[in-house]
Amino acid sequence: MLTGRESLLRLIGKRRRSLPNRHLLLSIPTPDSLNLEVEDLISVAGDDGRSSENQAPLDDPSKFSDDLSPSTRKKRRLTQTTLLQSSFWSLSVPKQLEGGPVICTQQQPILDSETSGFSLVQRSEPSDSICCKVDDGSCSPRNEEILETVTLDEANGDAIHTFIVGRKFSDVLNLEIGGNICLLRHPENIKDRNAIKVVSADSEMLGYIPKDISQCLSPLIDEYDLKFEGTITSVPKYSSEAVPIKVVCHKMTSDGWKECEFYEDFKPIWDKVLQAVEHQMQFPPKTTRYQFNFNVILQEVLRSCSHLFTADERTFLESFPSLSEDSQRLFVRLYTRKGPWFRLSNISYHEVSDSFQALKDLTVRGFMSSVKDADELDSQKMKEIIELLNVTELRDILSMNKVFSRGSRKRDLINSFSSCYNDETRINLATMILEKTGLCAKISSTADSLIWRVERLFFLNGEQDLSSFVLLDLGIIKYPSYKCIESEQIFSNRTKLLAYEEAIEVAQLMDESLDSEDSRTVLKCIMISETRIFSSSLDSAHHAAFNCFTGPWVYSKVVLLGVSFLENNKRYNQAAYLLRRLLSCFNCDRRRGYWTVRLSTDLEHMGRPNESLTVAEQGLLDPWVRAGSRVALQRRILRLAKPPRRWKTPTFSNLDENKIPEVTIQGRSLNCEVGMKNRFYGEDGEQCGVEQLALQYYSGEGGGWQGIHTESSIWLTIFGLIMWDILFSDVPGVFQTRFQEGNDRISARESCKRNG
Repeated sequence: MLTGRESLLRLIGKRRRSLPNRHLLLSIPTPDSLNLEVEDLISVAGDDGRSSENQAPLDDPSKFSDDLSPSTRKKRRLTQTTLLQSSFWSLSVPKQLEGGPVICTQQQPILDSETSGFSLVQRSEPSDSICCKVDDGSCSPRNEEILETVTLDEANGDAIHTFIVGRKFSDVLNLEIGGNICLLRHPENIKDRNAIKVVSADSEMLGYIPKDISQCLSPLIDEYDLKFEGTITSVPKYSSEAVPIKVVCHKMTSDGWKECEFYEDFKPIWDKVLQAVEHQMQFPPKTTRYQFNFNVILQEVLRSCSHLFTADERTFLESFPSLSEDSQRLFVRLYTRKGPWFRLSNISYHEVSDSFQALKDLTVRGFMSSVKDADELDSQKMKEIIELLNVTELRDILSMNKVFSRGSRKRDLINSFSSCYNDETRINLATMILEKTGLCAKISSTADSLIWRVERLFFLNGEQDLSSFVLLDLGIIKYPSYKCIESEQIFSNRTKLLAYEEAIEVAQLMDESLDSEDSRTVLKCIMISETRIFSSSLDSAHHAAFNCFTGPWVYSKVVLLGVSFLENNKRYNQAAYLLRRLLSCFNCDRRRGYWTVRLSTDLEHMGRPNESLTVAEQGLLDPWVRAGSRVALQRRILRLAKPPRRWKTPTFSNLDENKIPEVTIQGRSLNCEVGMKNRFYGEDGEQCGVEQLALQYYSGEGGGWQGIHTESSIWLTIFGLIMWDILFSDVPGVFQTRFQEGNDRISARESCKRNG
């Protein structure tokens, strides 16, 4: 992998379905500061480069990497897949109740492999999921909502309305309205010690009550020996769905309850139960978890970043919650899938009762676009929709048009189909395709662009998406408690946001071009990025923490990857030019050390040792050149600064003398194959790795040392525990999102402290 490629992949994150400015970026004239012809580059690359006959001209936007066969593309290392395939059926709302614990409930669906879509089977299995507790209201979902506190006086004699979830754990399928039930504690549940199960009058288990309710109610049942009884108020259509019930504690409705000696201790806990019940009734289990999460993201971004959207864009996004439940669920489901096109006949979700009506509503509101008539199927749409056909359907169409296919694979059939396509046969072929696929739909370009922006503003990176909520609920990722204190807007105006988004598009175009080995487009991206990096507020200490959210910073990533690309093709002159541009435009950047080392190395490759030495010496005077880069420059100076080039001995001339002593340990190897981890016989005769062999040596002949092999994990853990209060202290501008990752937190804090 080219140096800087992984960093660019992390910046891009999940690739966008389409780049709105692709054709514009590739068609506009760009000053060629590199003075490098692509034919020269290909001649150097040899067999690794693509033939110049297959290259599309830069001013021809009709032929780019999208037209290449997927079989020629390399697999991306950081390809992301959504976890919504394992999303939850029921709502899980993290809520901090008056200093109490953060609670959440979850219900998991399972994948039905017999359908092409995803169907859901409800699972209310208690788990140890931990939600992020954020003390600042700005980071809590629906922070503008203030739940009404229901007092004990108001609740006396009233039933608690809740639901039976986890029906898959029950053998009872048929329920009756008005059936008697009671609540029993189930502390033996290994997933949730606070679990409360619901049993019928015949002592048959019907399921559980939601986790957020049981977490507050179970201490009362255990400590005060309360008995809850009730009835089933409604029976859902499907046996796996949540069942509405109402329960009441007769002991609490009896006379003299308020005069009990433990009433004052009991009342605050009971208030929390009522609050949890009230909140649950606002968001009942029929609301799917991923649907709720999507609405949380929309509301949060529209609240905090409304100035970054036009009036029409705000109106469009604000209309989403007004869609029907089916429409919301279908849209979120399809948005998280690859696409871009979907066959309605293959869309089957258990929680969407009428997919056709939901799709119709989404199309009318502009969230989806559909094709059902051959006249609507232009060349580009036909190229995308044909991917939805299976091998049998493709063979039928080819045989009907008397086209011979040279292969039996789907890709061969599609290539054969493309060879017989022309403007005269378009309508005929389009009709045949739609007869096979039926109604096809895709996310509209407007919705796709706006939702991508919403996700980017909410997570502030391209790697996280709705799957982050699922990881949190599963307990796979657990975030500590911290406050999000906004000091200033990351994007102060819409112009800066659009410039940042366009830079991300160039970065993705660069990544796609490297995958498809399209050298022309790679050079185009390098030239675009080189002309758009400039000295600006990036050097201001006040804005240092937010540099990564600017267009020039993104372009610098593309340029650095371009340096690696040119070096691979032995174009050191052009690589040195780009490195000089980076060093002149970014005066406060921790990457300056690496840039300086690469520049000095490239100059040496060009046969200019004096200039290479000068660059290395100047690099040591740069306060941003540190650690390994500084040592690398010192070693270069010691090698290059010999008489008559330099007569004065550097002060660090003893650098080579400070070598770590080497110890040779003899071991009997079991395998010596390249690419496989070596195995040895240890001193005890058992097989072990090289690390265990070294530990055995130091515990014996090496001096009686005792140690473990940890790859620094212990030291990092100790550092995090000791510095916990400092790392998560309340500093404005450090924590921007509830899903902020560790690396981002530490780097942001370093920037803040460096800038005072």
